[in-house]
Amino acid sequence: MLKKDDMIKNILFDWGGVLIHLDKHRCTEAFAQLGVEVSDELTNPYGQRADLKGFERGTMSVDEFHDTVRRLYAPGLTDAQIDEAWNALLLEIPTYKLDMLLKLKERYRLYLLSNTNAVHWEEGRKRFDYKGYRAEDYFEQIFLSQEIHELKPAPEAFLKVAQLAGIEPEETLFIDDLQASCDAAAALGFHTYCPKANSDWRSELKIENLDNYQL
Repeated sequence: MLKKDDMIKNILFDWGGVLIHLDKHRCTEAFAQLGVEVSDELTNPYGQRADLKGFERGTMSVDEFHDTVRRLYAPGLTDAQIDEAWNALLLEIPTYKLDMLLKLKERYRLYLLSNTNAVHWEEGRKRFDYKGYRAEDYFEQIFLSQEIHELKPAPEAFLKVAQLAGIEPEETLFIDDLQASCDAAAALGFHTYCPKANSDWRSELKIENLDNYQL
């Protein structure tokens, strides 16, 4: 928890589980409806096998991803079928969280840091469409693992964000639903908060130095 004399100028958000709600079981079920049994190595972004992890790191193209999924799980699936099942885990960003971002944007510099891939982001970014706003309108900068080629919770991901954004960790609150990511960021000087995934955590984060703003 932050101290009263800490000065927060920036808020760095995780995307999945913190803003957009996720349900990986929907992904598993979507593949099952296509007659394909997939393992946790596909649906769990933190437990993926090495030959899939490159997709989130941005070292594997979309075509290579499709071919890898076919080779490992489903030789007969089309690209479109794979994408539809793969994106089934993406739910919505509740509008109260989008309203929160717009309110916070008035007083703080907001950033997004997400471990994600081209297929999920192409579909998931649409969930930010609200009141005429798009994903880019909520944040000063958006940092995606596929573009910065670093994955949380590696320290390099946070160091690269701080460098590219020109922000100081000591002036930045990082919010992520994975404790390992929060621990890694905290070790670098970031303030952190780790809410439960897919929760309405606004009332849980009560920090006086955010100008008494209750998230």
